[in-house]
Amino acid sequence: MKKIFVNGYGSIGSRITSFLKDDPEITVIGVGKYSPDDKVEIANSRGLNVYVPERRLDDFSNCKIAGTIESALDDCDLVIDASPGGYGYKNKKNVYEPKNISAIYQGGESITGSEAVSDLLFNSRVNYDHVIGKQHVMQGSCNVTGMGKILEPLRDKFGDQLIRFDVTLIRRWADIEQIDESISDTIEMTEKSHHGDDVKVYFGKDAPLFVRAIKVPTRQMHLHIMDIRFKNLAPKPSEIHEIFTNEFTVATLWTAKGTKDVREYAQNMGFNFTDTNMIHIHANMTTSIGDTVQMMYSDDQTGIVIPENHMLMQAMLFEKSYKDAFEHTESIFHIKEKKQKLQEHFAKKD
Repeated sequence: MKKIFVNGYGSIGSRITSFLKDDPEITVIGVGKYSPDDKVEIANSRGLNVYVPERRLDDFSNCKIAGTIESALDDCDLVIDASPGGYGYKNKKNVYEPKNISAIYQGGESITGSEAVSDLLFNSRVNYDHVIGKQHVMQGSCNVTGMGKILEPLRDKFGDQLIRFDVTLIRRWADIEQIDESISDTIEMTEKSHHGDDVKVYFGKDAPLFVRAIKVPTRQMHLHIMDIRFKNLAPKPSEIHEIFTNEFTVATLWTAKGTKDVREYAQNMGFNFTDTNMIHIHANMTTSIGDTVQMMYSDDQTGIVIPENHMLMQAMLFEKSYKDAFEHTESIFHIKEKKQKLQEHFAKKD
């Protein structure tokens, strides 16, 4: 039985722990908290031990805590760092490396520059075998993860017939549960978006991938618009959709009018956190003209990276084969069942 510590209990940490409790191979020592807010009580109510930074013990004097993060890590095999963006690098240098503890970092961190947490950015569809046995690995953000789930199957199928990808990321403003974060009535342009560079870490630094990003006032997922250029005549939309028939965490939907339709269905079906944990190709929007295919897919923000974290954990901690890790993750997340329900509900009308 391996022992895991989840350092952070926000959007990522709360989701990861909800699934890890169902993993018979894992014991969750507890979770780290950085702010004395109501999530401390929520974590306690869910049977989780809460640990806080030693330097901030006094801030949590009115909260029920089990001890310090530093002490919890003395009895830990791997940390899933879900702390606020930028804290991951500090934690690596101040705590994880001195204690010789393996760690998974989230998309708010960096894989380049002086504060890089790792030189590896994980996407289970692309580079699972590369992270087996590694000590420090970064999980890609939801948008970066989503692009990998689409780009790699296209590359597998068409290879050197692909000559260029142009992607517009339409990003949600805040997560569903971030009710304290106001949504501005504006469309915000993202200068020097990191997403394209991050994807090229595993897709190839010379990949003909061009990414622009904007942020819009919604909490209901991200939407990606992707134009795919071919050397010759582009394949039909039906050929594109067929590629993703058996892809893990990619559903093909025909009748969803918007991202909220998908989220509301997930809520009505009782999916955890109203997450689908996958990408949704909006098949009615796929078009093929000349040498170009345009497709649109929505990306379940936050939710898409949770099974990815679980796959990454198995590679680093147990050195499992992709097949074994996939089967174990599926037994806990039931992605195939969710995918089938989504596709049946949003099926093409005759």
